[in-house]
Amino acid sequence: MRLVAFLLVVVGVPLSAVASGHGPLFGLATPTNSQGEWSFDEGLFGRATNSASEASLRGQIGYGFTPHLTLSLTLPFVMGAARLPPTRIQPGADLDATLAWRFQHKATKVGTRFESTAFAGLVAPGPQSGYKGVVGVSNVPGVMLGAVTGTASRSHYLWLGATFTKFFEHNGDRRPDVLDYSLVYGYRPPKWRRPPDKWDWRLFGELVGERSERFMNTGSMVAGSQAHQVFIGPSALGIYRNYTVSFGAQVPVYRDVGSMFPRERVRFAVNFSYLLF
Repeated sequence: MRLVAFLLVVVGVPLSAVASGHGPLFGLATPTNSQGEWSFDEGLFGRATNSASEASLRGQIGYGFTPHLTLSLTLPFVMGAARLPPTRIQPGADLDATLAWRFQHKATKVGTRFESTAFAGLVAPGPQSGYKGVVGVSNVPGVMLGAVTGTASRSHYLWLGATFTKFFEHNGDRRPDVLDYSLVYGYRPPKWRRPPDKWDWRLFGELVGERSERFMNTGSMVAGSQAHQVFIGPSALGIYRNYTVSFGAQVPVYRDVGSMFPRERVRFAVNFSYLLF
């Protein structure tokens, strides 16, 4: 009940959102900040099982060095103590510094473009990172590499992407490497197109998956700590002037988790963004 109450409070106050406010909510997309543009973001991302729930309130700031190069920094705060599989596509307790480079940008016709973006980042476990009851690894950093490609027009969006996060070993302990992947389709009906002084909405169907290997503890692999899950669900994005809001939920379509973890039954998120040129 406290988690639900907090969610209602967050939705009711004017915040900013996650940088994904430029596009889909859960999956990867190609948008980056324009040159000289700052983005100030705040988002609430939740995960729930039959027995427990957890939510991460994540703040993020981004800056566009060029029209195709953006640096973003994130700071999370986690509520709840559910024992859940590692995640990278759903924000958790890790601190992130990510560089996004849109290395391909091609206009195929008026209003339509084909783009590709590469990601590289540093991951540092935050003060709340840890897997109580699984292993004590909480202070070992890692690196992330990934890419996404797709097409966008005035009415249709399609993106396919993946990231891989590799964690370092320390004294025989290591968090599992995590592979994330996503497929996103978006639709913006012609009747929904609005000028900047009115809300402009679009809908997304998002499929995301994440696969994590087993934890390492004192040089040995921890049995039952692997996981592979696939989620699907809708989200919506609204843009008004320099503000965006997005919200959505996902349910699992494939779950293969070790005995250490319960199965997730739903993920949800709500984001607010402010863009400053």
